[in-house]
Amino acid sequence: MRTRSFLLGGLLVAVLLAGVASYYASTHPDGLEYVAEKTGFLESGDDRATGDGPMADYSVKGVDSPRLAGGLAGVAGVLVTLVLAGGVAYAVRRRRPDVDSEGRPATQTSDRS
Repeated sequence: MRTRSFLLGGLLVAVLLAGVASYYASTHPDGLEYVAEKTGFLESGDDRATGDGPMADYSVKGVDSPRLAGGLAGVAGVLVTLVLAGGVAYAVRRRRPDVDSEGRPATQTSDRS
């Protein structure tokens, strides 16, 4: 299997899982939120600075369907993560040695005496 086909297949699986699996995700609060609600200190917490952002609470603002909003946020999260990880991988990749016009490795000169 070619590397490009493998990577595109992985991207497709990740996007499908993020978009479709989020449809079945639990609507119950996470562990910390659950404990805060049960013990009575949920209301005493401060709002986050990004609490009114376009993807607050794992959903896309402006989309009426909560399931669709969650799926779109999942897909956006996967794409942002892949772009960032791809950028880091590209920045730290191993580079080929310099080659001359005929494809042979260029000779390195040394200043040693």
